[in-house]
Order: sequence, then C-alpha cells, then structure tokens
Amino acid sequence: MAISSGTSGAAAAPIRQALVTNYIDFTGSTNDWRQQYLPDLMEKEAEVYGNRTISGFLAQVSAEEAMSADRVVWSEQGRLHLTYTASCENTVGGGEGDTSDNIFTIIKDVDGNTITAGKHGIRLGDTVVLTQGTAGSMATIKGYVSVVSTTTNSITVLPYGAADCDAAGLTDSTTAEDFRIMVYGSERAKGTEGRATSNTPSFKSHSNKPIILKDMFEISGSDAAQIGWVEVSGEDGQNGYYWYVKAAAETRTRFGDYLEMSMVEAEKALTGSTIDDATGGLGDGSGDAGPGTEGLFSAIESRGHVSTGITGVNPATDLAEFDAMLAKFDQNGAIEENMLFVDRATALAMDDMLASMNSYGAGGTSYGVFDNSEDMALNLGFSGMRRGSYDFYKTDWKYLNDKGTRGGLNDTVNAIRGAVIPAGVSSVYDEVLGKNMKRPFLHVRYRASQTESRKMKTWVTGSVGALTSDLDAMTINYLSERCLVVQGANNFMLLK
Repeated sequence: MAISSGTSGAAAAPIRQALVTNYIDFTGSTNDWRQQYLPDLMEKEAEVYGNRTISGFLAQVSAEEAMSADRVVWSEQGRLHLTYTASCENTVGGGEGDTSDNIFTIIKDVDGNTITAGKHGIRLGDTVVLTQGTAGSMATIKGYVSVVSTTTNSITVLPYGAADCDAAGLTDSTTAEDFRIMVYGSERAKGTEGRATSNTPSFKSHSNKPIILKDMFEISGSDAAQIGWVEVSGEDGQNGYYWYVKAAAETRTRFGDYLEMSMVEAEKALTGSTIDDATGGLGDGSGDAGPGTEGLFSAIESRGHVSTGITGVNPATDLAEFDAMLAKFDQNGAIEENMLFVDRATALAMDDMLASMNSYGAGGTSYGVFDNSEDMALNLGFSGMRRGSYDFYKTDWKYLNDKGTRGGLNDTVNAIRGAVIPAGVSSVYDEVLGKNMKRPFLHVRYRASQTESRKMKTWVTGSVGALTSDLDAMTINYLSERCLVVQGANNFMLLK
C-alpha cells in the first residue's frame, strides 16, 4: 500500500541561505507565527479620533419626562395685544372726503396667521395706530374705529387729524398688506353702554408623537470565546482583549448618539408621503398618526426663526447681524439669557468679531477682562457676550463639527451653522395633567409606565451569556421610544 506523509511546514535549513522552506513572511496572507523572531507588538488600540460620541447637547439644554400615551399635546399662550396687517378696500387716494379711504380689511395677525371672517379682535370704539410703508418712509396716523363688520374683516378707521386717511397722509397702494393696525385703547361717550363683544384669549395647541428606535449587536458563541492580541477600548471605559467587547460597546454608543440625533433632525411625514406605503405600517402619512416626529430643527424652521446672516456666509459674525437677532427676540419672548451652539467656523468668526471690538493694549494684545503680559498665554476666544439686554453664552457643538455627522454636510449652501436656545423654563398648560406646568423650553418625552420603561431598553437573547434560545450566538438588543417637545419655538433661532 502507499503511504503519504503530511507536510510539516517550514524546514530549518542548516546553511545561510534564504530558501522557500525556511523564509517566513509574517505580514503575508498566511500570518505564520512559526518564525523565531517576534515583532514588537503594540497591543493598545490607538484612539486617533478622540471621543467619537457626539451626544451631550440635549443633556445641557433639556430635561426628560415619562409619558404613557401615543402623543403629547401642549398649548402655548397667544399674544396679549392686537396688531394686524390690512389692506384698503378701494385703496387710499380717492380724494379728500372719500369715505372709502377709511375702510380697511384685516388680513393677518402679526405672526402671519390668516384671519378668518369676523375672527379678529378689533371692536367698535377702539383707538388704533395705523401705519403704512417701511422704516425711514413710514406714514403714521391715529384713528377711531367707527364701524366693524360682523360678517367680513372690514373696519372703518376715522383719523383724528384729518377728514379721511388720504388727507391724514396715507397714500394710494395696490399692495395687499401695505397697512398695519395696532389697537392701543378705546374711547366711549358719556352715558353709553359697555362693550357689545368681548375678546377671548387665542388658543394655540401643538403636539408631537414618539418614534421607536431599535438596534442590535450579534456575535457567535465561538467568536465570543475568541481572544485577540489587540487591547480594545471604548468611549464608556470598556477594555479587554475580546473584540466583541469593543463591537458591542460601539453599537451601544452609536445607538445613544442616534437617540439624540433623531431628536434634533427628525421630521413629521407630510400628507401624501409614501414612507408608510414603503415600510408597511409606520402610520397613515397624515398628522400625528403618520411616520416621523418633530425634531429640533424642524420645530424651529416651522415655528421659530431662521437667520442666514447679513453676509449670507456666517451668521452672527458682526454686531449688525446680532442686532437683527435682538430685534426679532424683542418681538417675541425677550428671553434675557440664551445659549449659542455653533460650529467651528461660526465660533471663530464670532471670536474675531468680538476681538475687533477690543482695544489693543501696550505690551500685548488685550482680549477679555484681563491684561496680558509677555509671559501669559494669549486667550483668543470668548465664551459669551452681552448686547443690549441679552446675554449670549457660546458653546461649540460637536455635532456640527464632526465629519461623520453634520460636520461632513456643512460645506453645502444653507448648511446649519448653529442654533440659539433660550435658557430657563416656560409656563404651558399640560392637557394630560390638566394644569399649568413650568418646564424647560426643550425636554424629551419617553414612553414608560409602572411596569415598562422604554427610555433605553437593553436585553440579551441567545445561548451565549443568556440562555433564552438554542441559537449559538449572543444578541444584544436596544430600543427606545421618545420624542422632543419644543415649547416656545418663537424664542429659538436657527443659524444657516
């Protein structure tokens, strides 16, 4: 019979000669460890990207509360005083004494909401300020409301200083909303009855729905018992020589980042969206029952303010741009303290702007509230400023700088450069609790009850670590159900 012998691998040659049988390429495809000379192994994995997680923004500016419903509903105060845009029915300019010059039609409120017929708050006997034009070329008169239609939005304003609005200084206009009317009081004759109608507070209700986020990590039982020569580490302090420790930790860290990124970026699906048809059951594509949820950026763009800056490149990089922001805040809640979360380019531009406002002292550049000496490290950055009656505290937002997240998108036109977030709390009426509550302007709602919390669920299945099935693997599952509540979005501003 024939006898065959197996190969014993490389043979030791007794001569100084590089033979195929005694030369081993450690870096080759075989990764043969049988050579007698070991390399200097650097076991510790190099952390070349530093701390890679981008979470932390919501932890600074929001709170977290439990909810046990499919949606959260809250109401916000309307404006106390009455200001509207209007048009003149027959356009001012019909000649002195023309009564049609005094008839105006209410179109929108000061926030741009269209007024339905008979739903404005101007009443018979009100005294108003009526303006036309823009700053620098504005005509202003004061008048008395003598007629208010009960079926349309038309009112008659009789000026105090002339026979009609044309003679008082208003000019012919074909612009639909060229006039603005503000109620400042009323005037009644002696012995007359009181008001025939009353004004009730306007009701603004907003709602949001939670979304379910899931992720998982899986490793076979053999690989879970496989040790490596690389010592791994993670953002949460995990370390060891088992590669699955790193992979599982990175999955958890990435999922934690997704929880925050979803609250920032998420949008509700509009009517007609095909997302539900494509995914099979996220919702019906309309209202709160549809896919998606309202994130921070979406809430600010729909209910807050967006600043593209005067230069169109970097918002908030000179005082003129800041003053435009202050004027907008003055028209709303006038929250004194605000947080500026910006990307690197905007942060440096703001530093340069503030530095240019500072005088340069002898013997060294004088930045901030100290005097620099030759032996002192020069501080070229600013953490905050006060302009007018507003305080701004500037913070770099890693989410906008990291190339793996928004930092990789910020080279595009209209990229998001930052956000202005008011500090403190707001008072709103919570329809679930049935009372007024003071809450942070931002807070995260997660689904929870006495027996189930879906804030951040983690569970292990399989036969490795947890004996739940005959699958020769370990599966780590992650789940969260949450949404973001943005109260008083009129006090927020997005920088683009």
